[in-house]
Amino acid sequence: MRRMIGMGVAALLLALGVPGPGRAQDAEFGGQLFASFCAACHGADATGGGELSAILALHPPDLTQLAAMNGGVFPTARVARQIDGRDPELVHGGVMPLFGTYFDFPDAAIPAEDGQPILTAAPIADLVAWLQAVQQ
Repeated sequence: MRRMIGMGVAALLLALGVPGPGRAQDAEFGGQLFASFCAACHGADATGGGELSAILALHPPDLTQLAAMNGGVFPTARVARQIDGRDPELVHGGVMPLFGTYFDFPDAAIPAEDGQPILTAAPIADLVAWLQAVQQ
C-alpha cells in the first residue's frame, strides 16, 4: 500500500513537472529542507548548535566538517545512507528520517565519492548537495 501511494505521488510530481530519477541535485532546495527539518538540532549553519542541541544527550556534530574528517573527501554515500535510514545513527532514535514518508520519493541517483550511483529519494539528494556545499 505504501509503495502504491509513493508511486502515485511520484506520478503526480512528474505530471506537475517535478523531475524524477536522474535529475540534478538542488542544493538551494536542500538548504530549505535542512532549515525545516534539521536545523533545530544541527543548527541553521549545520555546525551543531541548534536550539534543541542543549537538551540532547549527545551534541550534534559539526556537519560542515564532514569532508575534513574524511581526508578532504565529502562522504556522499555515508551521508545519504544515514539520512535515508540504510545506515541509521542511534542518536537519531533509530532509522532516519524522523519525518515519516516525506523523504520517500521521488527517486534520484547521485554519485558517491567513488563515482558509483546511489539511489535515494530526491529530497535526500538535495540535502546531501546542500551539506556538500557548506563544507569548510
